Amino acid sequence: MNPFLSLCDDFSLCAYINTELPLPTNRETVLLFFESLQKGFPTMAHLYTRESGEIVMEEDKEQGSYRWVTLESRRVCTGYVNPPDLDLADRQHERVFELAPYHLNLSGLDCEAIDVLYIFDFVYHGNHDEVVAEALGAGTPLESFLNMRGARILNYEPAIMLALDESMKLQCRLAIETRTNAYQIRTGQFSDEPISVYFTVRQYWSGGSAQNFVESYRRQRTVIQELVEQHIVPEVLRPLAQTIAAKQ
Repeated sequence: MNPFLSLCDDFSLCAYINTELPLPTNRETVLLFFESLQKGFPTMAHLYTRESGEIVMEEDKEQGSYRWVTLESRRVCTGYVNPPDLDLADRQHERVFELAPYHLNLSGLDCEAIDVLYIFDFVYHGNHDEVVAEALGAGTPLESFLNMRGARILNYEPAIMLALDESMKLQCRLAIETRTNAYQIRTGQFSDEPISVYFTVRQYWSGGSAQNFVESYRRQRTVIQELVEQHIVPEVLRPLAQTIAAKQ
């Protein structure tokens, strides 16, 4: 079951292995990695390279719910957009974390950090920054400043980072990305791009074994799920969804 699909227009559960050294790019290594992954997820059948050089394998996007995996220069990325059940996303990400060390020659020494990321997208055809400020800035000391007569909000993208342990190697980050510019506000011609709420739990690796990647993913998933349920849903997502609904 996915409890987040009713809170936003689109939800993604993603995970990244960030590396210190560039990942291998030779044809045989890359194909063996993706072929091994495809054996467990045969509907991931679309392989292509972006202009930026990133190699992508994904399912059909037209379904609205789909898996994807990307190899970047120094990052292995795996994501599931609108998973019907979070366990399905976990199965995919854990498989990527199992295969990557062997097929891509990853060692714990080469790992900079592991990220587990939740992305919540909200469709709103209007001033994104204005609606975010109304949802999250009301009742704060900045409210009177935000509501100055004749002023229009051009940018309001809160970002907060916290250390979750004494070593500061386990961190979380909340960031909101709006996609409205001054031209759109002036003309009233707004794009179809969403407001995105990103919440990440990052574990800096410090030379641990690559065999512990899956264990770290599971631990981080537990942490991010608890933080999202306790703080992000009631304090960010619901106020934002309610404010958008009231304006439509």
